Amino acid sequence: MSDAPSRIAEPMTENTFLAEAAGNDDPPAPVKGLRRLMWWIIPANLGIFLVWGAVPGILLPQQIALQFGDEQKLAVYTVVATVGAFAAMLAQPIAGQISDRTRSTFGRRAPWIILGALAGSLSLVGLAAANSVVGIILAWTLVQICFNFSQGPLSAVMPDRVPLKRRGTFAALSGIGLMVGAIGGQIVGSMFFHSITLGYVIFAVIAIVLLTLFIVFNPDYSSAEMRKEPFRFGDFVRTFWVNPVKHPDFFWAFTGRLLLYTGYFAVTGLQLYLLTDYFHVEAPEAVIPLLGLLSLVGILISTAVSGPLSDRVGRRKPFVFGSAAVVALGFLLPWIWPDFTSWLIMTFVAGFGFGMFQAVDTALMSEVLPSAKSFAKDLGIVNIAATLPQTLAPGIAGAIALAFGYAALFPVAIVLGLLGAFAIWPIKATR
Repeated sequence: MSDAPSRIAEPMTENTFLAEAAGNDDPPAPVKGLRRLMWWIIPANLGIFLVWGAVPGILLPQQIALQFGDEQKLAVYTVVATVGAFAAMLAQPIAGQISDRTRSTFGRRAPWIILGALAGSLSLVGLAAANSVVGIILAWTLVQICFNFSQGPLSAVMPDRVPLKRRGTFAALSGIGLMVGAIGGQIVGSMFFHSITLGYVIFAVIAIVLLTLFIVFNPDYSSAEMRKEPFRFGDFVRTFWVNPVKHPDFFWAFTGRLLLYTGYFAVTGLQLYLLTDYFHVEAPEAVIPLLGLLSLVGILISTAVSGPLSDRVGRRKPFVFGSAAVVALGFLLPWIWPDFTSWLIMTFVAGFGFGMFQAVDTALMSEVLPSAKSFAKDLGIVNIAATLPQTLAPGIAGAIALAFGYAALFPVAIVLGLLGAFAIWPIKATR
C-alpha cells in the first residue's frame, strides 16, 4: 500500500469523480495517503461500536432490569429497543443525504462525524439520568439518531477514498474495528455492571476522542467548490428508495445483509437475559468478559484471513456462504444442548463465522452502489441493514422469547442467516 498522496488528486479530479463515477470506479487517492486511512478506520469504528456493544447489550438492559425488575424487564426492553431501532433506520440515510450535499473546507463527511459524536455523547449522559420508560425511550432514541449521524458519513469513507483492489483489506480492517468495538463494548461494559452512569460517561468520552482523531489525521478534500444541486423535497424523499428492478444488485446486497445481521444479533444481542434466564448463570457480569474474548478471537482470526484472501481470489460470495454455514452450526449447539458449556463453544464458532462475513461484506456493498454522487446516502440505506438488526434484533428476540421461550431464538436465527446468504447469490457485480 502506498503512503504517498496521488499527484493528480486535485479538487477538480474529485469533482469529476463525483459527477461521473459509480461504486465500482476507483476514487482519487486520500489526501494523506491510503496506508494512514486504512489503519485509522479501526479506531474510528471502534469509537462508535464500543457504544453499540456496551449500551444495548449490557448497560441498557441492566439499567432496565434494576429499575423495573425481572418480571417487566423483557417487555420494557423490547419496547425501548424497537423504538430506538426505527429512529436508527431513518437517521442513517438522512445523515448520508445531508453529508452528500454538505459543502465545507473540511469535506462532506467530517462535520457530521464530529457533530454526531458530540451530540450522541451528550445523549448518553442523558440516558444515564433517565428513570422512566418514556425518559429511557427518548434518551436512547437520541443516542441512536446522533451516533448514526456519525456512522452514516463514516461509512462513505471507503467508496470516497479507497480503490477497488484494496476494499477487501479495508473492509477487513474496518470489520476489526467494528467487531472489536461491539464485542469489546460488552467486555468493558460488564466492568460497569454496577456503575452504569460511569460506564455511559466513559463510552461517551472514548467516542468523541477517537472520532475527532480520525478526522484530524485523515483530512478530506474540500467540498466548498463542488456544484450545489437544487434541493427538491420530492427527490429527497425518493432517495430513501432504490428501485430493485433498476439496481437489483443493490437490493440483494441490502436484503442479504439485513437477514444475516438480524439472525446473528437476535441471539447475541439478548445475551444478558439468555445468561440469567435460559442458562441460569448467577453472576453474568463475571462470565461476559470470557465470552467476549472467545468471540473476539474467532472474529479476528477469520476477519484477518478472509478479507485479504477475498482480494487475492477476487471473490466475495464464497465467504458469505461459508459464514452462514458456520454461524448456523454454532447456533445449533445451545438449541439442542441448553447448557452454559454449549454457549461457550457457540460464542467462538459463531464469532468465527460472523467474522468471515464481516470481512468481505463492506467491500461487497461498496461494489453495488448506484452512484458516486450519493455514496453516503446509499450506504446510509445499506447500513440500515447493519445498524437496524443490532438495535431492532434484541426487540424482535424479546418478542419471540416472550411468546415462545428463549429456545425459539436459535432456529429463527439459523433460518434468517441461511436466507441471507442465499440472497447474495443473484448479485452480478461481484463473484
